[in-house]
Amino acid sequence: MFRLAAWLLAATSIPLFAQLECKCDVSHPEVLKARECSLCAEIEKQPAGVPVIFLKDINPRKANRWLALPRAHSTGRHNLEDLAAEQRNALWSGAVEKAKSLWGDRWAIAMNGHRVRTQCHMHVHIGRLLEGVETANFVVVDSTAKIPLPGDFGLWIHPVLDGPEKGKLHVHLGEQVTETVLLR
Repeated sequence: MFRLAAWLLAATSIPLFAQLECKCDVSHPEVLKARECSLCAEIEKQPAGVPVIFLKDINPRKANRWLALPRAHSTGRHNLEDLAAEQRNALWSGAVEKAKSLWGDRWAIAMNGHRVRTQCHMHVHIGRLLEGVETANFVVVDSTAKIPLPGDFGLWIHPVLDGPEKGKLHVHLGEQVTETVLLR
């Protein structure tokens, strides 16, 4: 019931099937003033050579959240698939370490699907996993390097705390709105 209520809240606050028109181009700073390009603009303020950037979420309704972003830009809508395997693993492993430092073993990482993203630059949300949100729609991986590509969907990840899979990760797939599993 909680999961349904959370999804309904998210569905009404994020335009479903929003199609971003990503024209972000770091060589044209005036374009980066568009709301959907604001994360690209933030990335450009960060030091070069750092593969993953961490930013506190500025949304006042998400006071407990952080974002992890790859330093690399790609054309159009930046997608996870645009990153090389090493870049994806750096993003995931960096996000996991940041999440652990903030939330101990109650962390989760969520990446919304393509249809509900409101920013062009690919990013993941880091936060505390809410109680009771576990579903049966997951795969088990033993390292961040094995996190699958979700295609057009989002994903959310959290540690397995007990049982025979303890120490591994649950990667939940097949959803668009995923950040609702995180404490606001």
